[in-house]
Amino acid sequence: MEVRSLQLSDPPGLCSEMLEVAEEAFKAGNFELAAEIYGSQMEELPQPERTLYLKKGDALALAGRVADALTSYTRAAMLHQLCPEELGILVESIAQNIREKELKLPCAKTKSGNVFTNEEYQGTDSYCTKGIPPNPEHPLASDLFSCPLCRLLLLDPVTLNCGHSFCKKCLCDRKLTECSCCNSRIKSKAEGYEVPGMDLKVNVVLGNLTEKWFDVETKVRRMSAEGDTLWENKDLLGALEKYNTALELAPRDSLLTVQRAQLYSAMKNFKQALNDADTICRKQPLWPKGHYAKALALSGLGRMEESLKEFLHCIALNPDWSSVKVEAQKLMCEMLFPAFENVQASFTARAPAPYTRLKPISLNGPSCSPTIDDVALPGGSKDPTFRLTKASFPKSDLFQMKNILDCPDICDLPDDKATKTLGIVLSCLPGVGVKRKRASSSEDVHSFDLPAKVIRNDAESQWEEPTSQLAVREIPKHLVDSSDFECSLCMRLFYEPVATPCGHTFCLKCLERCLDHNPHCPLCKENLSQYLASRAYKKTFLTEELIIRYLPEELSERKKLYDEEIKELSNLSKDVPIFVCTMAFPTIPCPLHVFEPRYRLMIRRSMETGTKQFGMCIADELKGFADYGCMLQVRDVKFFPDGRSVVDTIGMSRFKVLSHGQRDGYNTANIEYLEDKKVEGQEYEELLHLHNSVYDQALAWFSSLKDNLRAQILNHFGSMPSKDSDPQSNSSGPAWCWWMLAVLPLENKAQLTILAMTSLKDRLQALRRVLLFVTRKRPR
Repeated sequence: MEVRSLQLSDPPGLCSEMLEVAEEAFKAGNFELAAEIYGSQMEELPQPERTLYLKKGDALALAGRVADALTSYTRAAMLHQLCPEELGILVESIAQNIREKELKLPCAKTKSGNVFTNEEYQGTDSYCTKGIPPNPEHPLASDLFSCPLCRLLLLDPVTLNCGHSFCKKCLCDRKLTECSCCNSRIKSKAEGYEVPGMDLKVNVVLGNLTEKWFDVETKVRRMSAEGDTLWENKDLLGALEKYNTALELAPRDSLLTVQRAQLYSAMKNFKQALNDADTICRKQPLWPKGHYAKALALSGLGRMEESLKEFLHCIALNPDWSSVKVEAQKLMCEMLFPAFENVQASFTARAPAPYTRLKPISLNGPSCSPTIDDVALPGGSKDPTFRLTKASFPKSDLFQMKNILDCPDICDLPDDKATKTLGIVLSCLPGVGVKRKRASSSEDVHSFDLPAKVIRNDAESQWEEPTSQLAVREIPKHLVDSSDFECSLCMRLFYEPVATPCGHTFCLKCLERCLDHNPHCPLCKENLSQYLASRAYKKTFLTEELIIRYLPEELSERKKLYDEEIKELSNLSKDVPIFVCTMAFPTIPCPLHVFEPRYRLMIRRSMETGTKQFGMCIADELKGFADYGCMLQVRDVKFFPDGRSVVDTIGMSRFKVLSHGQRDGYNTANIEYLEDKKVEGQEYEELLHLHNSVYDQALAWFSSLKDNLRAQILNHFGSMPSKDSDPQSNSSGPAWCWWMLAVLPLENKAQLTILAMTSLKDRLQALRRVLLFVTRKRPR
């Protein structure tokens, strides 16, 4: 909580230690003690100190002693005119009293530290004044069809790169840089998405659905938005016509009524504005927007006391509404302390107060109305049952403030207007009476009627009248048509629906396949190169949720088909995808540059199924690809903006092709895996001896290579694997054999022959012959 700074030049009688104690008490929330210390310090001063009066006023206001606080503020104003900013704590304290004792609402902390509640209403100026606040008569923000920003029906819905959808106008007006739902950054146009405020494209599917399912409400929203635009362009009559037309379609729409009330105020038609605002306040007494519109209308009619009262109710209901708080502070400053303008008077702290007299009054009796000369003051420091009356004295003396206002608890205000205003302000507090009688025809004081009973819906954390319903929009079954959710590419129900920057929706897999072949939208042909480069294919949450909620059976069938496809694609023995390219060997890395659309699809499917595997074979002129190959496992994929990718793979098991086939443009095969035949006894001893001998021969050959050639091999294939203690421990044999086969200068056919061998002895003997051959042929 902010503590008012004290700037004193060590006047006589002032104890700095006591002031520090007061400040600590203030910070700790012991406001009564702080006020008492400040008061005792002022009694020791020969001349009054304005800052001490302000600090005491703050402490008294936070302690709930508003009348005493006004006394301190008044004395400070006599020394120098008060600024509206100096009444911030007073305004918050009065609003807090209204909230706790009159409205019976729970409490929390405000930004300034005072105790308030943080309502579901947003407390920013953009929501509460220029923008559109939540409407209690509309469904909650949890409703599927509500915009997360304005909380009204989505109008011209735009889906961002993160998958969340908003009204186009909301995004344009607020110019967000990140999504308010997930805080993800909204990408720029150069990254594949439009910046809010530019050429945002409406989600075609969602836009059509809202117009079909909520025809009237959509028309009302559109006319209201058009009215807002006309208002911004200073065409007030045109805006009024739009609001009137919208209200003819939705006569009970509270938000439209409040908007029209504010428009009437802008047109200086304050009586009509008050009529609309008063209607809303009676219907939605806990909606701050209604009280704000009413405050504007009352202010335009010159009924400042009532206007202040409505502003205070706004703050009580929505404590973080900063602009209204500023207005209330200004208004209170002008009303309570006008007589002190440009007047600085010195007075003695303990001088008698000849013009003040106190009378006892019972606040528990019949409701009595404070008049100009008779004002009830709750919260006095000595006794709460005091009444302030004003003796008659020359008006000229009112501006000579010497030796007046010595009472430590309650003081006279300097003129009729200020005294009357004090009564109006204090009448806002519980205990004095919310309803006030009219003293005369000239004293027209507005009454504020609260509902007889206020209940809380704990499930929604929102306060409503007992008769109000938090209705969630439901769709009549006859309006739900699965064809509205049909992908134009696969002609089936959307599965993992994705919206493109141009506003069209497709199944995620369908869109990816199209972008493999052409970086343009399949429907409107808009260039999606940047969208492809970002690869930010996020599901549209609203579209998916609508399908889950309203088409559960169709979705179940669609998911069943998808699961069957994934199961079929996951089979690593039947219809295994085959990449026809180069030789691959078990345990040996095999980096691939993928650019053909068919292989983009193949790699993506291998990742989606979770197997991350596919077969690698060399080409064959007759069959298309060879009868033997090696399975590769994807370790990493790096995508490029144009759709190409570099795939890091490593060899796994060898296989034999049983039959050839095709799927969606790429080759497939039914395969069986190859394993080395194991030997025992004397054969194993001979195999072990052969293994060690060939390994030493291979190591000697590699060590004899020139440095630059050896460095190239190491850079591409890595270091030569070490010798295995048991050459039969792996079903494909020792890793160093495959490493040596990969680096030896052999043709693919020769490598394929060795790859197909299931006898480790035959493979080692073949490697020995190759090593002898390359050693003899090597130039000396």
